[in-house]
Amino acid sequence: MGVTPEHEGLHRIFGEDKAVLASVLSRVMKVDMPVLTDVKELNVDLTEFKKVVERRSDTVLYVKSGSGTLADDFILVVESQTDEDDTRRFAWPYYVSYLQAKYNLQVLLLVVCSKAGTARWARQPIKIGPLGLTCQVTTPVVLGPDNVPAVRTVAEAARDLHFAVFSALTHSRGPDVHAILAVLATALETTDKETASDLSEFTEAGLGSTPGFEIWRTLMASGAFTYVSETRSQGRAEGRAEGRAEEAAKIILRLLKRRGIQVDDDSRQRIESCTDQDTLEKWADRTVDVEAIEELFED
Repeated sequence: MGVTPEHEGLHRIFGEDKAVLASVLSRVMKVDMPVLTDVKELNVDLTEFKKVVERRSDTVLYVKSGSGTLADDFILVVESQTDEDDTRRFAWPYYVSYLQAKYNLQVLLLVVCSKAGTARWARQPIKIGPLGLTCQVTTPVVLGPDNVPAVRTVAEAARDLHFAVFSALTHSRGPDVHAILAVLATALETTDKETASDLSEFTEAGLGSTPGFEIWRTLMASGAFTYVSETRSQGRAEGRAEGRAEEAAKIILRLLKRRGIQVDDDSRQRIESCTDQDTLEKWADRTVDVEAIEELFED
């Protein structure tokens, strides 16, 4: 599976804020989570020797608990899986055993999916052993749209914005994605502008090519949210200006065609590439009277 923005967003959010892991495991898996004091990203290269085929997990985190006891710390492996891929799946037992041996800590394998079918596939235990005998079983903890709750109210989203983002990305292909994203967009107004802007852009990137992407872009372009960055606001304004220029050029060419005025390739290119609104309006007025395309551009 290729690396996509959606793929990246579903696993990288666990490194964005250490509270995300506690929220996800307590709310979805009903685990009594200890207080986490630190979540540190580790090197994702899990190859022991360079001559061996390279193996890379998506995100590997060292999770340090607040108990002060090393036995309560653990390694978290987060895999983002959009579609079924047995080649990828059969590498998961290696990740678990390698990291446990390297750090002498318990390892949690967390697989995140935005498709319910992929989530069901990923939950199947991976059994290793010949002749009907089992010497190793790896059972991933899988999060998907079938077990991650959708955050549907602004109050709930505001209480845990990072979880709300994770929930939105997980449900990015579902039938209620518009309502879920609208709730998230409104809830981001309840935090500081910098955090809201960062989470907004993280959400947009994480939605990738899912149906939620265009919905989020439309929400952000509405101008209703104060946290949308100045750069993006400028981009929206420039986009609207470009759209108006393109429409004006189409109208000019259509009017010239209706009047039977021949438009050569160079003239067409000049009209279509013009972004100055005053010039386009002047040309539009002249389409009523010109007898040849050259007259359109006269000073």
